[in-house]
Amino acid sequence: MQFISLLLSSSSALSSSSSSTRRYLPLFSPLLKISPIFFSTSSSLPSKPHHFNTRNPFPTMDPAEETLRKTLAEKQTAVTSQANVVRDLKASHADLSDIEAALVALQALKLEKTTIENELQAAISGSSSNGINKEVFRQTLVNTLERRLFYIPSFKIYRGVAGLYDYGPPGCAVKSNVLAFWRQHFVLEENMLEVDCPCVTPEVVLKASGHVEKFTDLMVKDEKTGTCYRADHLLKDFCKENLEKDLSLPVEKVTELKHVLAVLDEFSAEELGSKIKEYGITAPDTKNSLSDPYPFNLMFQTSIGPSGLSPGYMRPETAQGIFVNFKDLYYYNGNKLPFAAAQIGQAFRNEISPRQGLLRVREFTLAEIEHFVDPDDKSHPKYGDVVDLEFLMFPREEQMSGQEAKRLRLGEAVSKGIVNNETLGYFIGRVYLFLTCLGIDKERLRFRQHLANEMAHYAADCWDAEIECSYGWIECVGIADRSAYDLRAHSDKSGVPLVAHEKFSEPREVEKLVIAPVKKELGLAFKGNQKMVVEALEAMGEKEAMEMKATLESKGEVDFQVCTLGKAVTIKSSMVSISKEKKKEHQRVFTPSVIEPSFGIGRIIYCLFEHSFYTRPSKAGDEQLNVFCFPPLVAPIKCTVFPLVQNQQYEEVAKQISKSLTAVGISHKIDITGTSIGKRYARTDELGVPFAITVDTTTTVTIRERDSKDQIRVPIEKVASIVKEVTDGQSTWGDVQWIYPTHSSISADE
Repeated sequence: MQFISLLLSSSSALSSSSSSTRRYLPLFSPLLKISPIFFSTSSSLPSKPHHFNTRNPFPTMDPAEETLRKTLAEKQTAVTSQANVVRDLKASHADLSDIEAALVALQALKLEKTTIENELQAAISGSSSNGINKEVFRQTLVNTLERRLFYIPSFKIYRGVAGLYDYGPPGCAVKSNVLAFWRQHFVLEENMLEVDCPCVTPEVVLKASGHVEKFTDLMVKDEKTGTCYRADHLLKDFCKENLEKDLSLPVEKVTELKHVLAVLDEFSAEELGSKIKEYGITAPDTKNSLSDPYPFNLMFQTSIGPSGLSPGYMRPETAQGIFVNFKDLYYYNGNKLPFAAAQIGQAFRNEISPRQGLLRVREFTLAEIEHFVDPDDKSHPKYGDVVDLEFLMFPREEQMSGQEAKRLRLGEAVSKGIVNNETLGYFIGRVYLFLTCLGIDKERLRFRQHLANEMAHYAADCWDAEIECSYGWIECVGIADRSAYDLRAHSDKSGVPLVAHEKFSEPREVEKLVIAPVKKELGLAFKGNQKMVVEALEAMGEKEAMEMKATLESKGEVDFQVCTLGKAVTIKSSMVSISKEKKKEHQRVFTPSVIEPSFGIGRIIYCLFEHSFYTRPSKAGDEQLNVFCFPPLVAPIKCTVFPLVQNQQYEEVAKQISKSLTAVGISHKIDITGTSIGKRYARTDELGVPFAITVDTTTTVTIRERDSKDQIRVPIEKVASIVKEVTDGQSTWGDVQWIYPTHSSISADE
């Protein structure tokens, strides 16, 4: 338990602090300047897996780190110089007193150098001001989670399989509670249409969405053994290891490595391979040379039916099932927009090198919403409910200028155009409320806007809800305005129009933009890239299209940026026809836009584990006790029932209370072991149980609150209703303490 005690520098200060203070105690460095963690929870990605950036695009070294590195370099120079003085004095047979004085000065310089090295190492490794290291904290947490069976590696007796985990009883309960609240907060609140679609998906569906062609990561192989590694992970590990372990690196080299980490997501296969060769990176296990990077599709392939002639894949996301059912869902909703469909389910991604526990796995739970809306009217009737929320936002401009995230009022962000529209803003606000109600620390939650080069050409805007944990800033929810791309892609591939209708009371004469790519000419010019060029042309807005038309008419050709190709191409006048046509219409037929919040449930749960975990001293002060301060909403067990001593009457009362708790739907556990009440409290605190009921008479009992350790005395017949009110959020522990007398006894503490 000695290393656990490192987690707290002042036991007495912690034990006297409030539960909210303990909950948000910064157990590791509060902000990591660069955390290039890659994510795969966002859905509907036609080009490639969503490697969410968690970094500043133009990184600058932390001023404190830069000062320490420069000071260390100067001190090293001084040590070398003084060592030469000592050497020269010895060589010239100088007086012994002079040599001893020079040696004392050398030792003093070496001590100063060691002190600076320790300070620099602490700054790099993410230790907080009280010396707590994030890796020590994380290991303590993970040990507790696995020991108490929140989750464990799958197939453990067979040495497990990387990227696969089993949830144990308390983990299942937390996950179930999170999903139940998600349904209440989103599906019920917004009257969403919930669906449940198969995990096995025909190839044709994922071809239409773009996953078959583009859902890839870059991989390298050990040229002798064939072992596979993810190329960007190897480069990232090389950079991080050098930054953390080589304290003598010049400031210029540090800046270079941090820049590589910052732009890693943007590297092409060629650029990635070039850097791997430049730095001499080899296979981690064998030190053999590596192949050039090449794309590897992350989907698990299978076949549907015994013939093997119908290819399919395990779905990499749940969204496609909603898109292909749009026509029926639209009819079910009375042919009215807007409406939202939701789905919770398993998704599968054959990660090349899964790591970081629940943050990067091969099978995981997604909860996704597709909110279909008229592209000409993205207002939201309930936008006023969230307009005054204020929280950390990281707009594009702040990222580009090297600033930090800042607190913004959501209404201000929407009115200034920082957030593209009301509906997108509404869901950002609702996501914020959802995460904070679960127990995510408001100060370690931010919403980061995607940079222009991160977004697909069809996206109007995209924000990531990022939660800070010991791994850095982790993207757990993606909230995107995907325009009409997905429905159009499936309409084109299936031949079934996935459209909405707005009927006019009187016929209207409308002027419509018509973009007609000449596919034969584009095919001759761009061959295999024809489809991406066509899609980009058809996705143009009216202003961009008319500007292209004018340029083509005056110059005969125009440079056109195709985001999915990552470059500009030359479009000639023979390749596309752009015009406006006037027509009389009785109704407007259009493809709805989609606002998509996509939740990585496993990632949210892991961050919740970190934000809820702390330690406090035992009553004797000889060890640190682990505590999960889960809100009652998500706690795996809401309360425990303890007969104070092994006594038949007390046990009968405990059974009576258990029956009343079951009747009102409160999960609980009876503990009639002979161990001390303090040890039983400690066991349940480690499971995050918010309330403990101790039976010490036959008429009244005490209820203990986990974080404050305060107790009240209540009549037996009132226990179930009190616990129910507090766990349902109808009242607070403070409210209850006003009504019932505080109880204190020598057994009230550990």
